[in-house]
Amino acid sequence: MGQSIVVVDAFASEPFTGNPAAVCVLPGPADERWMQLVAREMNLSETAFLYPEGRGFRLRWFTPNVEVDLCGHATLASAHVLWGSGQLRPEELAHFETRSGLLTAHKEGELIVLDFPALPPVTCEPLDGLLDLLGAPVRYLGRNAFDLLVELESEAAVRGLRPNLERLAALPVRGIIVTSRSQDPAFDFVSRFFAPAFGIPEDPVTGSAHCCLGPYWSGRLGKQDLVGYQASVRGGVVHVGVRGDRVRLAGHALTTLRGTLSA
Repeated sequence: MGQSIVVVDAFASEPFTGNPAAVCVLPGPADERWMQLVAREMNLSETAFLYPEGRGFRLRWFTPNVEVDLCGHATLASAHVLWGSGQLRPEELAHFETRSGLLTAHKEGELIVLDFPALPPVTCEPLDGLLDLLGAPVRYLGRNAFDLLVELESEAAVRGLRPNLERLAALPVRGIIVTSRSQDPAFDFVSRFFAPAFGIPEDPVTGSAHCCLGPYWSGRLGKQDLVGYQASVRGGVVHVGVRGDRVRLAGHALTTLRGTLSA
C-alpha cells in the first residue's frame, strides 16, 4: 500500500488561498533522495515529511529544489494534519525537532499558533545591483541569517513590484522580503517574498519571513502583536506576536486534497 500525502492550505481563511503545503507522515526516517523527488513531483513551495521521534516528531521541509532550514506554513500544515488524523489530540502540543531546533504548535480556538525563533534584520549595505533589480525607492534594507528585508515607500509599491527573478536568484541569500505599512487598517503591514534560487519564484505566504517581519515592525510601530498580509496572488494573513527572542505565528489551515503515493 502506498504512502498517504495530504495537501493543506496554510494561513488560509478559505480554500485555495494562503500557501499550499504537502504533508507526508512517515513511520520512520526516509531516503533523502526520495523525499526530494516527492517534493519535486508535488511542485509546491514546500513538502513536509515527519515521523515519530522522542516525545514528538522529526520534521523536514523540502522545496522542489532543496531541503530548507525553516518553514512556517508547512509546519502549520503538519500540525493541522496530526490533529486532523487523530495522531495528536486537539489539546496536545505538537513538538517538532527540526534543523532550526525545537518548534511547537498548539491550538487557540480555530487558530494554529507556532512558536518560532525571532530573526530580526540588521541594517546592511545594498548588494551589487539590488536597487536596480528592484526598480523602486527603498526606505530600509536589512539582512538576517536567511533573507534580505526591504521596506518600500508604500503598499502600492510592494504590490506593483516586478523584480528580475533571474538576477535575484544569483544573490547570496535565500530570498528577498519586500514590505511596507498597510493602507488597510485591518493589517499593520503587507509583504511579498521571492526565493527563485530555491525553486520558489514568489511564495504565496511565508511564515519564516514573519520571524523577521515581526521584530522589524514591532520596533517600528511599538507593538508586540501585529497582523500581516502577504500580498501574493493567493494572499494570506499571519498573526504575529513578538516575545523576546521568539515569535508566535498564528493562522488558519484547511485540507484541500488527500492522496496516495504509488512510488
